[in-house]
Amino acid sequence: MLLELKNLTKSFGTNQVLKGIDMKIEEGEFITLLGSSGCGKTTTLRIIAGLEEPDEGQVLLNGTDITALEPNHRDINTVFQNYALFPYMNVEKNISYGLRLKKVPKEEIKKHVEEMLSMVQLEGYGKRKPEELSGGQKQRVAIARAVINRPGVLLLDEPLGALDLKLRRQMQSELKNLQKKLGITFIYITHDQEEAINMSDRIAVMNKGTFEQIGTPDEIYNHPKTSYVATFVGNANILKGTAQETEADILKVSLAGSIVSAVAEGKKIAPGTPVTLAVRSENMIF
Repeated sequence: MLLELKNLTKSFGTNQVLKGIDMKIEEGEFITLLGSSGCGKTTTLRIIAGLEEPDEGQVLLNGTDITALEPNHRDINTVFQNYALFPYMNVEKNISYGLRLKKVPKEEIKKHVEEMLSMVQLEGYGKRKPEELSGGQKQRVAIARAVINRPGVLLLDEPLGALDLKLRRQMQSELKNLQKKLGITFIYITHDQEEAINMSDRIAVMNKGTFEQIGTPDEIYNHPKTSYVATFVGNANILKGTAQETEADILKVSLAGSIVSAVAEGKKIAPGTPVTLAVRSENMIF
């Protein structure tokens, strides 16, 4: 287990932003925190990064409690939405900043920077300033700067939010390929359901400071556990009925005067119990 969040709570004044969340993240995973604005995604990320302290709970990295550690003492780096590049430094100096702080020898720095420029497909851009780069190029520089130290975990706070749709789609593919190549655990924040489904190994759907469901894109989309997940991730018709009987994992449901069949997925539901069905529009035939 690389990273574990244990019962994290956080309030700002009277507003409780996190309500005791738990999560286990494996090494090399691409996991996405998905939810609408104000659900607690960024607060969770800032607590993992060490930029906020939880009111209660723990953050464990490789089994060690890092909850009270300063950000620079954690094996964790962050890529922010605005990229936060140093405007007065060229691309090479931006990327090598962390290595220069560690006083790594110049020849070694040069070699690592060249590797990073190649990896993010920006060979020949080393002497350019951030103002001379497009949005997608700035994003690649920010990622190269974040991963050159080979952190155990990379946090990405809506890094594609400022890009146009075509470039976002291109960068989604590039980011996923880069993550697999590096083998670094990525924890990614977005409110874009399509982005989460396309990129993630697992998705944690957040709502009002809690995790509604944590699962693979297939589990989240095809087997939502709550009405919120069903409607937030893709379009689903929510239908309310009453359980009748279960036969061989098929639940008969009384719905608007008709009896319909639904997969019970191993659940034992007593006759007369109110049930909620989620039906994807692509699964409806007229």
